[in-house]
Amino acid sequence: MCDGLGQPASVTGALAMLDRALDYLNAADAASLPSSVQAETLRALERAGAKHTAARARVLAAFAGQAAYEDDGHGSARTWLKWQTRVTNGAAAGAVGWVRRLTAHPVIGGALAAGDLSESWARQICAWTDRLPVGRQDDADEILAAAARAGVDLAGLAGLAQEMYERSRHDDADDGFGDRAVWLGTTLGGAGRLTGDLTPACSAALSAVLESLGKRAGPEDIRTAAQRRHDALEEACRRLIAAGMLPDRAGQPTQVQLHMTLAQLRDTAGASAAEAAWTAARASQPGWVTGTGTGAAACDATVVPIVTGHVDWAALDRLTGVYLACHDRRPDGTANCGCTCGGCTCTARRPLPPDTLARLRQTMLRLAADVMSGPAGLASWLRTSQLADGPVGASPSLPLAVPLPLDIGEAEPAIPAHLRRAVLARHQHCTYPGCRVPAAFCQIHHYIPWSRGGRTAQGNLGPVCPFHHQTVVHRWGWTLTLHPDGEVTATSPDGTRVLRDHDPPSQAA
Repeated sequence: MCDGLGQPASVTGALAMLDRALDYLNAADAASLPSSVQAETLRALERAGAKHTAARARVLAAFAGQAAYEDDGHGSARTWLKWQTRVTNGAAAGAVGWVRRLTAHPVIGGALAAGDLSESWARQICAWTDRLPVGRQDDADEILAAAARAGVDLAGLAGLAQEMYERSRHDDADDGFGDRAVWLGTTLGGAGRLTGDLTPACSAALSAVLESLGKRAGPEDIRTAAQRRHDALEEACRRLIAAGMLPDRAGQPTQVQLHMTLAQLRDTAGASAAEAAWTAARASQPGWVTGTGTGAAACDATVVPIVTGHVDWAALDRLTGVYLACHDRRPDGTANCGCTCGGCTCTARRPLPPDTLARLRQTMLRLAADVMSGPAGLASWLRTSQLADGPVGASPSLPLAVPLPLDIGEAEPAIPAHLRRAVLARHQHCTYPGCRVPAAFCQIHHYIPWSRGGRTAQGNLGPVCPFHHQTVVHRWGWTLTLHPDGEVTATSPDGTRVLRDHDPPSQAA
């Protein structure tokens, strides 16, 4: 496997040596190594990572160029990588991206293969020189790679790249406008991952928004800086929506579609295991909120109740059997002709054809759906009688949807306009103790929530800023209490802390 100099004699031999070397490092007692050896190991592994990226890109380029992935029944190199090497779709796309990147930047590919550049630095240099006019990228790559080998840090390389860009760009350069992009990917449970390349103007605007809305809100604000930036971005989007400046929303801040099954509306057990599994899968899609998020989203929103149901095939069979019995027939469709002999062959004793029975079952299903749905149906009657004052008793754990919609109510605001005006006139700012966010930027909160019988009445409503409302109350579990004298106190989830908001004492004349 090796020649006389210890070099591998083949690709297979090289891979075997690589595997054994990594096995040795993984089995070594890293804690017992001298710090100088640990440092050298880390530097060597980073160089090995860069060389690994370059080698994979070269092999993958040849593999894709020969369409070798078709031998395993795949349609692209990325799909092959995903299934044959068991990596995520993003990792496979990243590997293919390195093929394109190093094909366009051979100088950087050589520096990466030599271990002169780390993978992250190589990616950054390619991004910088991609902005240069065609024909000048190779020279720029040479300059930046040489500077990196000479010990220039990343900030220095950025300065060199910017100077080259300024000198080479045309008068009509777009300052990265053509490269602008934002990607929003969906992960588990409907969560998202946001990445992108922003223009300088967009970056400055976003930085101003995050700085303004991402400040600490008080001593109880234990969010990290990254969490505050996330909440600031969400708050900026909420304010834009609430301002009615988005098309086709008619100025509605939030619309919640409250999905409930007919069995839940009747307060009976009727959710099958299959229905629960379907609901769980549906709830993981973007736009569907479960758990504590439902209470936070529905507290100040336009609510549309939707009653849904699923077909119980056993009940349908019983209904069909009752119909046949009323027409002097057995469940299989044969008639009770009155014959007592065992060998009766009259036409009436013959069972109904399967297609006839199927049509009968379908007819019974349509008639049952007509009874349940529609403006005068059972589902509508139950919804209007039980939810006339809002979804009292609605639990955040209710399933959000099932396949068959039976009744949809009209959209009604959770907080009527006259109550909103009254609440905002009573409170000039967020009612969380110590918070002074103007009431115009707040959401209306039910001090006693719907799930515990709270009413949509002036005495149970107050403005709370999005951070204290969405995070502190509905996520962290703090409780706000409005007292008869108008004071609002905040109580921690364990009840050990109570925050009060006292106005400054008046000055004596």
